[in-house]
Amino acid sequence: MVLGHAEVMELLLDHETFSNQVSSHLSIPNGMDPPQHTHFRSLIDSFFTPVAMAEFKPRCQEIVQELVASLPRDEDIEAVTKVGEELALRVQTAFMGWPARIEESLRAWTHANLEATRSRDQEAAAQVAQSFSDQVREIILDDGRSPVDAISSLISAKVDGRSLAEEEIVSIVRNWTMGEVGTITSSVGIIVDHLARDADLQSDLRSHPDDLGMAVDEILRIHGPLMTNRRVATRRVELAGQVINKGDRLTIMWPQANRDESVFGDADAFRPEANAPMNLLYGGGIHICPGAPLARMQLTMITRELLQQSSSIEPGKDPSQRAVFPSGGFAAVWVRLR
Repeated sequence: MVLGHAEVMELLLDHETFSNQVSSHLSIPNGMDPPQHTHFRSLIDSFFTPVAMAEFKPRCQEIVQELVASLPRDEDIEAVTKVGEELALRVQTAFMGWPARIEESLRAWTHANLEATRSRDQEAAAQVAQSFSDQVREIILDDGRSPVDAISSLISAKVDGRSLAEEEIVSIVRNWTMGEVGTITSSVGIIVDHLARDADLQSDLRSHPDDLGMAVDEILRIHGPLMTNRRVATRRVELAGQVINKGDRLTIMWPQANRDESVFGDADAFRPEANAPMNLLYGGGIHICPGAPLARMQLTMITRELLQQSSSIEPGKDPSQRAVFPSGGFAAVWVRLR
């Protein structure tokens, strides 16, 4: 387990020594190394360009405004499910160009995947993965699918001069969905819990909405939504005085690296500007999260709308409940919008 910020940076920047090919299953692009990773990453990055984000921004804003407007006022709500999960599912289906009916299938798959991960039941995890693959294949074969949805774009795309295999499209979509729905859900719960406990920060951000982006990143540094990623050593190397042999498995612990006191000082101190250059919220190196632009956009939007459409966000009667490893953030966050 790699805990220190400096050591995690070594793993992130030396992809020749610390490989991402840790799974026997196809995982695009995060389970690949160059040059294979480079070809697929170029394709995937094309979905998250500034132009693509600008085109999707009005629809994302519409989803966020409608969601926050629908929330009850002056009574307790559970924010992880009612805000985080709803946001993640609605934005994901809209971004992919899928009909709203797909949301419930994604919800069921996300819950089943989480349970299989927690139980470490490999057979259950395989069944969940297969069920999701079957759903994606149904969409691929749907003659009524929009010609401009993400899957249509992947079908027509070329990687290294060839079309993508169905298995590759399924892998890309599965990774997008897993990263989007699970991590965004967790992130929103963390943000809402933090704001509910800090009335002064709420006031500052209502007065200075331009600071929201950096504030959100800093809140998620303090309380990490993503717990781990894996690497495997390709050669014998020393890391922080520890000998790592070829073939050894390493687990990056993101929350610990982002709270390393040798880098951040008081890990709980809210210092967005000072901590931004070292913040590993979206990773680093060639494997930095490709969906970061979309994640930042929707997380900033939901935070802005929650603040603008309320006079205060207060803790609910019931205390927040921490999620169980390997999940990050909270299982439940009870708050009240005034």
